[in-house]
Amino acid sequence: MSGRVEGKMSFVTGSAQGLGEAIAYMLAKEGSKVVLADINIEKLKTVEERINGDFPGSAFSLELDVTSESQWKETLSQAQEMMGGINILVNNAGIGGGSTVEDTDYETFKEVMTVDTDSVFLGCKYAIPIMKNYSPGSIINTSSISGLIAGHNMAAYNTAKAGVWMLTKSVALHCARAAYNIRCNSIHPTFIDTPILDAMVERSNREKEDVMMKLARQVPLGKVGEPDDVAYTVLFLASDESKFITGAEIKIDGGISAM
Repeated sequence: MSGRVEGKMSFVTGSAQGLGEAIAYMLAKEGSKVVLADINIEKLKTVEERINGDFPGSAFSLELDVTSESQWKETLSQAQEMMGGINILVNNAGIGGGSTVEDTDYETFKEVMTVDTDSVFLGCKYAIPIMKNYSPGSIINTSSISGLIAGHNMAAYNTAKAGVWMLTKSVALHCARAAYNIRCNSIHPTFIDTPILDAMVERSNREKEDVMMKLARQVPLGKVGEPDDVAYTVLFLASDESKFITGAEIKIDGGISAM
């Protein structure tokens, strides 16, 4: 273990599976205490056991509905007590949904915005007053390549993830102006082999290998990403190695945005 975030205290949302699980595991592996936060407490406990099995005493679980302002306040307070502070926040929880602007109903649009964008606002708003007391700090917000590049059938998701991108910059400038020594950056993955892709496979009624090959053909590097491709990026942004990077968007897209 190289300990790239040794002694740090991390709070990761959406950590019951997929990218959140990979990120939480990576941070614990590199020396951070980690509070795992998710609405799915059963899966969360399984992830906690896995992490603590490899890195004893490093992981803690807290149930969190990221759309609830009151739960954010309570959970962050609990996390501060459990770890002795918070100086890394990873706003990773999110959902997909919707289609074209005509085919997306308003309730779906609002749900995607609430889960994907409002949650990031709430996380930043209520974590910063804690984090500024344990600086240096780093906030990493999971946007998407879809927050930078639009699709005709992703009206809600494009809007929500673009909101995360710009909110990140505002938070970064606020923290810099206030001299909190807290950085804030967004990450923008493309297709990553997580349970979200499994759901896409189910909807397609095709074999997973066929779907993955079709997605890979859209990526200049010719393959779908792995969860650790994202987790290593988060690790860099969480560590002091990136101490002069704030307000940036880091693309993890295999070259899609270069086309």
